[in-house]
Amino acid sequence: MLASRRPRTFAARLDSRTSSTPIARQLLRAYLSALPTGDRYSDVAELLLGELFANAVQHCDAPSDRLIEIRFALINSRLRLEVHDAGSGRPSLHTSTPDDEHGRGLFLVNELAERWGCCPRAGGVGKFVWALITPAFAHAA
Repeated sequence: MLASRRPRTFAARLDSRTSSTPIARQLLRAYLSALPTGDRYSDVAELLLGELFANAVQHCDAPSDRLIEIRFALINSRLRLEVHDAGSGRPSLHTSTPDDEHGRGLFLVNELAERWGCCPRAGGVGKFVWALITPAFAHAA
């Protein structure tokens, strides 16, 4: 009989283009589907991963042939998402006006994640942005 195992950290590298964002979300869905309580993270996690990945594509000052790495891990009932890129810029939260068509991604991350931040990558090239997501609990009927 095979024992079921909780997946450990998942990592993948994707092309730095907008069309890779749905692939990142699909990989996250597959990771979460292997977790007994993965559905408690899925909605918020997919939204935040999409925002972080899109920010890495749009705002990274690294050459366009550099890959973006995504990582997921369940740590003490918190889902940790990471998006790594080779860029030197750091994300900053700012206030958007009602007429702005962009600029609300980090606001969503700030509001929906338990915590988030940005750190330099090991080796000194680039950075990674991370977010911790708490599970959503179903309401009793």
